[in-house]
Amino acid sequence: MEKISDIIKARIEHSGKRYYANSNISEFIKPGDLEKLEAELTESFRSVLDSLIIDQNHDPNSLGTAHRLAKMYLHETMKGRYYPDPKVTSFPNDKDHREHPYDQLLVIRSEIKSMCSHHHQPVTGVAYIGILAAEKLIGLSKYTRIAQWCARRGTLQEELCNDIAREIAKATGSKDIGVYIQATHGCCENRGIMAHSSLTQTTVLRGAFKFDHAVKKEFMDNIKLQQEFAPR
Repeated sequence: MEKISDIIKARIEHSGKRYYANSNISEFIKPGDLEKLEAELTESFRSVLDSLIIDQNHDPNSLGTAHRLAKMYLHETMKGRYYPDPKVTSFPNDKDHREHPYDQLLVIRSEIKSMCSHHHQPVTGVAYIGILAAEKLIGLSKYTRIAQWCARRGTLQEELCNDIAREIAKATGSKDIGVYIQATHGCCENRGIMAHSSLTQTTVLRGAFKFDHAVKKEFMDNIKLQQEFAPR
């Protein structure tokens, strides 16, 4: 019997699209596929645990671990690969609909959790999203939903910055966007160099955020202000 993962993979390859760790492949997943994929993953994780010589039949701490791992990867840690983008309702921001359209800077703080695609270790941090409002406005919570959807997959912090900026641009129509991420990386703290702190900052600037010094400075000043008053 053909595995569901091979069936989904064939659909993607037939379309000519890629299926990297940070790709979203939800368009190729049909109703019922995730349940089948969860069952297949459970068996695969059982195989991994067997190869690690872990007694899955008698160790009380390992009973059901394979299934828990399968659910975690599909529906939590890498959810952004298998589920479609969050539905974002936009509102017009022009003189036909608003007496005073908003055309200034907006900065949103979004907590994110991701996973390093090299070692599948956790990446935990905060994304600051700056935008000069364009023809469409979206709800404040939607910026966080978009950032978390982009983060919930195997990726690198540099790529994640670009992914968030691209999706925010699609949702709002704005070409003036800044994304700043600071995060810690389990791949540096839990293995390898065993770093005491792996805090890493990355920035993507587009439009006015890249070419207008005043806009860039206001964005970075707002980040400092938010960091000063953020809950600890």
